[in-house]
Amino acid sequence: MTNGHHVVVLGAGYTGMFSAVRLAHRTRRTGVKITLVNPSGRFVERLRMHQIAAGQKLPDHRIADLLAGTGVTFVQGAATAIDPEARRITVDGAAPLAYDTLVYALGSATDTGNAPGADTHAFTLNSPGPAGLFAARLTECSGAGGTVTVCGGGLTGIEAATEIAEAHPGVNVTLISPDEPGSMMGDEARAYLHRALSRLGITLVTGARVTKVLPEAVQLADGRILRSDACLWTAGVKVSPLAADAGIATDDRGLILTDATLRSVSHPEIHAVGDAAAIRMDFGQLHGSCQSGLPTAQYTADTIARLVRGKAVKPFRFGYFHQPLSLGRRDAVIQFTKADFTPARIRLTGRSAVWYKELVSGSPLLTYRYSKRMNVTTIISKGGRATRRPAA
Repeated sequence: MTNGHHVVVLGAGYTGMFSAVRLAHRTRRTGVKITLVNPSGRFVERLRMHQIAAGQKLPDHRIADLLAGTGVTFVQGAATAIDPEARRITVDGAAPLAYDTLVYALGSATDTGNAPGADTHAFTLNSPGPAGLFAARLTECSGAGGTVTVCGGGLTGIEAATEIAEAHPGVNVTLISPDEPGSMMGDEARAYLHRALSRLGITLVTGARVTKVLPEAVQLADGRILRSDACLWTAGVKVSPLAADAGIATDDRGLILTDATLRSVSHPEIHAVGDAAAIRMDFGQLHGSCQSGLPTAQYTADTIARLVRGKAVKPFRFGYFHQPLSLGRRDAVIQFTKADFTPARIRLTGRSAVWYKELVSGSPLLTYRYSKRMNVTTIISKGGRATRRPAA
């Protein structure tokens, strides 16, 4: 069964890359063939896009270089259709790909469709290109003492706002959020976060939702108009419609519905990982993050390696461990958590938190490098009692 078995991995983000590299190591003597498909030849460190937006230069990591020595074939092109019955993928600019097993790792992107004008007048952090365009606009605003609005008070919005304010003190930064930033943290970590926002001179507008993005302003649901020389949109995410269009079972957001082994409930030869999968634990559905995504990739690579050898697999188990949050280059706060993502008592702040956050942000590339030669684990917590039984 293993000889000639073809595994196609769609998407070379954090989870797709790890799935391919780890699977190559786990199946190196079985004859399994692995192909990784991605529109760009560049590996994007999504965890660092706010740094590019603030004007920093980051290393250019090429997918072919990261795959060197693994035996994985890289196909550069965008997947435009999946035929799950024929097990065939249409790739723009390349020949169709037949697969025996598919790993669906297309991830997510910022949703600019939930407010008119956001798609035309706002910038995003989806990739280095848009982040770089924002950085150029930010330089113009900095010289003129302009105002930047960051729409969305989640982790991405907070990291972007603090990075911008620290790197460009001449810019007026406004963070707009329907909820209190840091609401998922404990009281002390949240208080530290708000002191950092105040120290950096960030104007905080909470309990507000942006309903329209204009060329030089944003409009709130209560009718207020706020000046905005540059708008950075971080509010909400969307996933590729590829799975739903192919008739693969998805939820109402387009995430692939998975069983306890992260296989599609409608097409078990398809494994879904990271942001593209609807994965439930007893404590709830996992939210898209590198913290949960890499363990799904590790588990899926191990699962496929066992299945092609005819071995049984155990259900996926995962528990959260921390909420790392950078506050510019010189400050950070780390809220450690219980398995269900509720805050624990331990936290880190200041220099130790900066070191910890940088370790977290840089760990995926190290993981890929070492996974070529050994089984590197990214699963810090399996969730304890909360995940001993698969979610209903």
